[in-house]
Amino acid sequence: MTVFPDHLRDLEQLGRRDRLRTLSPRTGRDFSSNDYLGLGGSQALRSAVRDALERGVPVGSGGSRLLRGNHAEHEALEAEAATFFGAEASLFFSTGYAANAALLATLPQRGDLVVHDALIHASAHEGMRAGRADCVAAAHNDVAAFADAIGQWRTSGGRGRVWLVVESLYSMDGDRAPLNDLAQLADAANAVLIVDEAHATGVFGRDGRGLCADLERRDKLITLHTCGKALGCEGALVVAPRIFVDFLVNRARSFIFSTAPSPLMASAVRAALRIVAGEPERRAELHARIDLAHRLLVPRGASDTGSQIMPVIIGEDAPTMARAASLQSAGFDVRGIRPPAIPTGTARLRLSITLNTTPDDIEALAEALA
Repeated sequence: MTVFPDHLRDLEQLGRRDRLRTLSPRTGRDFSSNDYLGLGGSQALRSAVRDALERGVPVGSGGSRLLRGNHAEHEALEAEAATFFGAEASLFFSTGYAANAALLATLPQRGDLVVHDALIHASAHEGMRAGRADCVAAAHNDVAAFADAIGQWRTSGGRGRVWLVVESLYSMDGDRAPLNDLAQLADAANAVLIVDEAHATGVFGRDGRGLCADLERRDKLITLHTCGKALGCEGALVVAPRIFVDFLVNRARSFIFSTAPSPLMASAVRAALRIVAGEPERRAELHARIDLAHRLLVPRGASDTGSQIMPVIIGEDAPTMARAASLQSAGFDVRGIRPPAIPTGTARLRLSITLNTTPDDIEALAEALA
């Protein structure tokens, strides 16, 4: 067998630092997934997919959207999503990673400035690396730091467009962005605000429309709604003014040169949006379990985030992974998160509250953490 020493050396080094990653099965009670509303395995979505197949919706798209891959289900989803999220248009991508990367590689132009939260998702960094604009990080959730970055750039001669990039609900910390203050800053700076709603879609806002629901119909707001979390499907929707969607269709390489997402998945996402809007009891039950989890788990070391994401910060990598393994052996699917996904010294257990677990499961986890 051929040996590749550089790759082997890198893997061995990861192992010595307790950062070697392997794939593991989904076992135990679900405290790690992003299937917040329990739709991923639901009868409702299974029925929607079955009905779509019976209507003749194909599994594969057969090509890119600009060739024969564009299907009526894609266009129907995009029209419904634009209406649901209160925008002029939307565009369906195969993954949230692809959508985030396309946004930041394509829309900001040479001579522009992107100011992003220091804890923004890796996919946003991927887009910024491929883009042409200047990029600078601002301290997490610090609106003054965003304003200072803009001021310093203008003072140094920056004359282009400013783009502010944040998540509405942060995937590893579970805290919220100060969206109203950021929107005011965007107005004052004539900036475009890009908000990744991945972990808020379906969980927060009117009818589950996310934490940007109160900011709808702004002409300089772009939101990203992933479909693989609370919506229980896969893919992502970029929701934006029409000019930005048209620009992505014409300039976003990951959209132009990728096979279109499955039309069957577009049908499933349409059904998920209707479930989120039409069954508020799912959201109400989730929030009841989130409240219970905060009462029981915060005294056991979980962060009081007010959301479905509750990290238990341990700090070092090895103790974190040992704690996760102990909980897994006790029947709880709890995963350890280590750098580089998070800053060094903040290794943690990421607890996720979903409708896939019961109040009894939450009580049992509290006892295990104790």
